Amino acid sequence: MEHVFTTQDHEDLRQRVREFAERDVRPLIPEMEASRTATVELSRLIAKQGWIGATIDPSYGGMGAGHLAKTIIIEELSRVSGAMGAMVQASQLGVAKIIHFGNEAQKREWLPPVADGRILPTIAVTEPVSGGFVTDMESTAVRDGDDYILNGRKVFVGNSHVGDLHGVVVRTSAGSNGLTAFLVEADRPGFSLAPQVPSMGLHGFSFGELIFDNCRVPVANRLGKEGQGLAVAYSSSILYGRPNLTAVSLGIHQAVLEETAAYCQEVFRRSKPLGQLPNIKLKLGRMLQRLTLARQSAYLAAHLLDQGRPCDVELMTAKLFNVESSIESAQEAMEIHAAAGLFTDRPIERYLRDALHIYAPAGTSDIQCLRLGEFALGENKGQWSQRLADLVRNPRSVPLRTRPEAVGELV
Repeated sequence: MEHVFTTQDHEDLRQRVREFAERDVRPLIPEMEASRTATVELSRLIAKQGWIGATIDPSYGGMGAGHLAKTIIIEELSRVSGAMGAMVQASQLGVAKIIHFGNEAQKREWLPPVADGRILPTIAVTEPVSGGFVTDMESTAVRDGDDYILNGRKVFVGNSHVGDLHGVVVRTSAGSNGLTAFLVEADRPGFSLAPQVPSMGLHGFSFGELIFDNCRVPVANRLGKEGQGLAVAYSSSILYGRPNLTAVSLGIHQAVLEETAAYCQEVFRRSKPLGQLPNIKLKLGRMLQRLTLARQSAYLAAHLLDQGRPCDVELMTAKLFNVESSIESAQEAMEIHAAAGLFTDRPIERYLRDALHIYAPAGTSDIQCLRLGEFALGENKGQWSQRLADLVRNPRSVPLRTRPEAVGELV
């Protein structure tokens, strides 16, 4: 599968991930669908392949392969299992906060075990009362000597029930500049998990609730300075969450087309393959059109990230288009399958359920459109992609503060 943005290294990586997914992931899908709980052993097996370290520098044991390589890894896993693609993308959010906000000691301690699969990281921002309004969060951290004491709850946390290291954003003082990020190990006293609740799709993945009850965390586990928590949350969501979720949608979309095209060649109506009916062929054509444009959008955004160029608009566009187009194609695929698509002996109903799960995280379609509208009107206050690129080039050059206008805004 050649593409203008990919190199031979990218395509070789794609082949390795695809072979792994077919060999080690696909046989476990019936078990994941039946249990509807986190698949811990498979998650750790995937982590041990080193793919969580796609964007981690080789000096810390990572692949150093970049965002486009990360996109391909997530896409190929999602083509077989949206749940396992989601597992990898959620882990990458945990990687982002350490790469961009961790000090050297934190990077040396945490990035190597993440890169080689010993540790699965997460990021925990959303709360029951705040939803996407990040600055409405109520969970707190109070300084107590060389520690902070955390109290509160986080919900919809990707990899909640398989994660080892949770990146948690909580309130240390009032206002939008009163949020701070911490690294919290899963075995710390005062930390617990709510029971995993079965969801509509992404069976095998966990996005559950974390509970902090006087959880004591050392100052050494604070990411950045007090007051940088909102920057941690936004940068992780915008620069990793959006392209990662784009990749999950893209993989599901590819699976939808492949499954539907195969069905249209296998099933006959009036002695001809179903795909020979003009209305069916038109639907397949629209699906391929959407998928082609979706891949171009996804790869362009990841390529621009790798080049260190401003690309907030491309990231939002890619997430918006990939999510909506994958859902639309999955719905048309269900129409083509008709009653046959309602049964679980075929995967098309799973693809639709999984595709719908990618709608809300890192901002719904309405949020992406709202932000794009701000860019159209010239109301945006800079670009996160540019800020982070500048920070990587010169760590002292760009203070990562959230603009005053961001108070109460949605991710």
